[in-house]
Amino acid sequence: MVSLVEFFKQKKREVLNNRLDIPSDLWVKCSFCGEILYKKELVKNLKVCSSCGHHFRLRFQERIALVSDPDSFNEMDSSLQSQDFLGFEDQKKYKKRIVDSRCKSGINDAVITGEAKIGGWPCVLGCMDFSFMGGSMGSVVGEKITRAMEHAVQKKLPMIMFSVSGGARMQEGIMSLMQMAKTSAAVAKLKEHNLLYVVVLTDPTTGGTTASFAMLGDIHIAEPGALIGFAGPRVIEQTIRQKLPKDFQRAEYLRDHGMVDMGVPRKDLKEKLATILKWTS
Repeated sequence: MVSLVEFFKQKKREVLNNRLDIPSDLWVKCSFCGEILYKKELVKNLKVCSSCGHHFRLRFQERIALVSDPDSFNEMDSSLQSQDFLGFEDQKKYKKRIVDSRCKSGINDAVITGEAKIGGWPCVLGCMDFSFMGGSMGSVVGEKITRAMEHAVQKKLPMIMFSVSGGARMQEGIMSLMQMAKTSAAVAKLKEHNLLYVVVLTDPTTGGTTASFAMLGDIHIAEPGALIGFAGPRVIEQTIRQKLPKDFQRAEYLRDHGMVDMGVPRKDLKEKLATILKWTS
């Protein structure tokens, strides 16, 4: 005689065996509203949820293709790679983390820079990528952004920067923190030469990245729903022992309180950037 537990196990096996073999990568669940989305339709919609408008993160290739004119992007400083200055090790050696991140992301570090055209208008374009160690800012990120800004000064071009980052890279210690000063000085050079600096803040932009080049632009644009801030909401609540307002540090809250100039949906971003470049050329 079959026990009740064994009976249900057998039924479960039968159901699993009879289930259609549907590839697991055809559908994506929206992390904001929980809607199940057909992946091809999501990509077609620029990775914006058709149900709630949530903007999924983009890789650097997708970001460049979204805003720059076809075949206009020429990458700079692609060979720069992070070094393990401190021999840092936590759950894993930093050297191993670097190698793993390169394999996972297909890039040498968390930012890609180069010359591009947007709506026919030339500029220097920088795109951070969250897939490389959470878009953390280490020595290479700071160096590439600084070089890109110096290149903009040399060529007298406007600078467009897409930020997505968890903050400074702790594995590089003081070398990482110094990038805040270095990139801030590079932004000052842009301003000295009256060159436009536009920052597009995407989800998330936090920590040392926010505290340096990401909030020093002439114009700040935010993607809808993006988390933008220095410390996270939970840390702030624990520090001040008060409940924060609804949607605190989200793009719409910051726009309404003057920290961000405008929120622009992804589908309208290239046209908006091209218009800004046209007005300021």
